[in-house]
Amino acid sequence: MFADIIIDIVHEAVDRIFEYKIPAHLESRAALGKTVQIPFGAGNRTRTGYIVGIKEIPEYDPALIKEIIDIRDNEIESQRRLIKLAVFMKQEYGCTMIQALKTVLPVQEKMNREESKSVILTVGRQEGEDFLIRYETRHQVAKARVLKRLLCEADDQEQGKVCDCRNESKSMFREMEVKEISLSYTTLIKEEKVSLSTLKSMEKDGVISICSDCHFRNPIKSPVATHEIHPLNSAQQLIYEEFVRDYDDGIRRTYLLHGVTGSGKTEVYMSLIRKVIEEGKQVIVLIPEISLTFQTVNRFYTYFGDRVSFVNSRLSKGEKYDQFVRAQNGDIDIMIGPRSALFTPFQNLGLIIIDEEHEGAYKSEITPKYHAREVAEHLAKTSNASLVLGSATPSLEAYTKALKGEYRLWILKERANKMELPKISVVDLRQELKEGNRSMFSRELRYEMEQRLRRKEQVMLFLNRRGYAGFISCRVCGKVMKCPHCDISLTYHRGGQMSCHYCGYERPAPMTCPDCGSKHITAFGTGTQKVEAALYKEFPEARIMRMDFDTTRKKESYNQMLEAFSKGEADILVGTQMIVKGHDFSKVTLMGILAADLSLHSGDYRAAEKTFQLVTQASGRAGRGKLPGQVIIQTYQPDHYAILASKRQNYEEFYAQEMTYRRILKYPPCCEMLVIFATSDKEEICKTALDELAAYLKRAFPDIHMIGPSEGAFKKINDIYRRVIYIKETDIDRMKQIRSCAEDYSRTKEIFKQVHLYYDKNPMGIY
Repeated sequence: MFADIIIDIVHEAVDRIFEYKIPAHLESRAALGKTVQIPFGAGNRTRTGYIVGIKEIPEYDPALIKEIIDIRDNEIESQRRLIKLAVFMKQEYGCTMIQALKTVLPVQEKMNREESKSVILTVGRQEGEDFLIRYETRHQVAKARVLKRLLCEADDQEQGKVCDCRNESKSMFREMEVKEISLSYTTLIKEEKVSLSTLKSMEKDGVISICSDCHFRNPIKSPVATHEIHPLNSAQQLIYEEFVRDYDDGIRRTYLLHGVTGSGKTEVYMSLIRKVIEEGKQVIVLIPEISLTFQTVNRFYTYFGDRVSFVNSRLSKGEKYDQFVRAQNGDIDIMIGPRSALFTPFQNLGLIIIDEEHEGAYKSEITPKYHAREVAEHLAKTSNASLVLGSATPSLEAYTKALKGEYRLWILKERANKMELPKISVVDLRQELKEGNRSMFSRELRYEMEQRLRRKEQVMLFLNRRGYAGFISCRVCGKVMKCPHCDISLTYHRGGQMSCHYCGYERPAPMTCPDCGSKHITAFGTGTQKVEAALYKEFPEARIMRMDFDTTRKKESYNQMLEAFSKGEADILVGTQMIVKGHDFSKVTLMGILAADLSLHSGDYRAAEKTFQLVTQASGRAGRGKLPGQVIIQTYQPDHYAILASKRQNYEEFYAQEMTYRRILKYPPCCEMLVIFATSDKEEICKTALDELAAYLKRAFPDIHMIGPSEGAFKKINDIYRRVIYIKETDIDRMKQIRSCAEDYSRTKEIFKQVHLYYDKNPMGIY
């Protein structure tokens, strides 16, 4: 037998299939997606590769084909559809096959099961007490301590049982029950401060037994039912019935569920999932933020029990590996997670749901720069599965396809609990400043916060900038403190530290200006730390919680903070965009958006869309329970169409206005856009290489619509220089042809050996 193998080298020169012979002793272990060790190149250096095909007859002379050295054991078998998905991603996003394979294949390195040890008492009470006397007499203090702990544990467990004994004497019952008492090995080692040698010696005495149990790591810690299960209302029921009709008729398509915040999209998802699971199928549910995991998983547990799991970037390799093995074995029906959950190795996929489909987090920032929505469409088609996209603020791309009939459009116009949408007011910060209010809180917002605190209700404050202040500058000469490795100002954090949010560089804030020596160094702008400090000053009795990247670095911190706030352990939650994405807190009646126009000036063609989505999603956090909600939007541009449409919660109004601009300026979804992005540690080399490539493309395609080459939005990050070309094209096939020509040209020119080129289709942000 022979194998088609992709070599684990990210270089265009080896971006093709290589044939290798499978030795007879390895044939039983060969399977698609398996990791192999193979000799490669003239020196037969051992390299890693992936099996992407198995066949009986090779294309080349068998005598010239090298043999596979070894095949790694792996419980996860990669399905043929995931290999095909990698081929699709290579063709669609301009990456190498190995980059695509490493993206779609589950964890390839076999991980040992998590092992838990128990210490079990193996003697009866009388014998145990005899051993205790012996240990104490011989001054074997550690052994005596362990045995006392186990006997005390036996007493605790017996108390409730002895009184229920009817037909046996209590002494006989106690003698019988004391055996098989067990405690965690880790607990004993830690709390009783004993060594393994002590326990081994006690095991040799015949007093205890040390037992090991290997099991799957479960990332879900003690889930609780946090939401009631509500029956579908009439609008939701109509959607469910249409889906069932389609599914029963064998129709698999893409649906866009456009529902206002609080309209019960999750309840619709649950009903659709239940239908698919009843058909013996499995479901993938994508969520945009790690911070949604706690609420989402608990909600799903309420409906479906323990046949639910999740993956995210904060799980260990072992935890991820175990979840994929469980999925492949059919031990779970639903996998929840960010875009990487899309590659769960389910054997019988029936439905993919992408919640908050408009989120930029669904676009990969590393090569391959794929969009989960596009990959999910392809995966659903090849798996004969349905795809449901959901959002209160759909992406322009998805809504345009729905209007064209490419997606089936479902609409939920009202909140599921019959509650009114929150009352929304816009505060003009220019007017506040004119009237003498220099605080970050408008007078209206401060008053409404006071009322909520008095009524024991909860408040959320949204500001999409972490840190204490945006930057530090000298008020005499204007010097801005910048990162020495990046073309970016340093963010000031409380405690006097400045940090770069791109490369991680940190340094103390200077006492004097490094250029002119002035002591007039001032922090400008506002971040979440500064808001938190101001809240403590304005409302000293309030319990305040801050949620941003700086406060959620630890593995369980997201879940712990969300759970604490949902239990009412804080009165005010201030945070970045991670607090406005889909969370459902019934006691929150006021949402304050402190700087709604912060994202309007990013220089990104999606700036208005992102602003509308953020403000609308943030507004949806208020009034989701039985109490009415209120939203206060603070802005310096109260007349901007994105702000006005957000205030009116009118998506159609925003869509019509924004699409007018997109058509005039030829931006997606009215055309396709290709980004060619170059990086190098040598500034002049980076510039020359991209200039030459641009000139070549203009010769090859005289009518090409090109912007650039130019410096990136940030000229340098982490000592790497950046330049960019934007290309607009109405024909997707022609755009792929342009990219292919650029790839071919760069392979033939010596200068590109010192430059990294990246390709991005329809970018979610600026470069």
